[in-house]
Amino acid sequence: MTNNRIKVITANAIITALYVALSFISPLSSGAIQFRLSESLNHLVVFNRKLLWGIFAGVVVFNLLFGEGPLDVIFGGAQTLLALLLTAVLEKKVPNIKARLVLNTLFFTFSMFLIALMLTLTAELPFWFTYLTTALSELIIMSISAPVMYFIDKSLHFSKQV
Repeated sequence: MTNNRIKVITANAIITALYVALSFISPLSSGAIQFRLSESLNHLVVFNRKLLWGIFAGVVVFNLLFGEGPLDVIFGGAQTLLALLLTAVLEKKVPNIKARLVLNTLFFTFSMFLIALMLTLTAELPFWFTYLTTALSELIIMSISAPVMYFIDKSLHFSKQV
């Protein structure tokens, strides 16, 4: 295994652990309103798509251990992977970082229909209202964290870390 591959695996493992830890900061980490501070890590893929798997694994691990059951793992993982892959594909097509941050925010916001569907199936919540509340909470956390991650990147240079 090459030194660079070990760095990528290590960085993703750290991001997974960080995602899980940050998910405990807010009491609203699951359910129809979700303000997970850990969702700010979704923006890492804008700067470095190699970090996609750490974010995805963080969602899966948190949902597996503390979520709403097996469907939360499947739907939450699928929602995150869908949005992350859409953003990762844009890396070369949309060179402007700020534009990718906006698109990433929108991908995560709109894909919350998967979470609303899961909550409709598991908690019998009404789909459209749940979609509105989950999408709005995702839009808020992703919109607030986008400029924060942009400025953090100015110092840490996520694209050059692995």
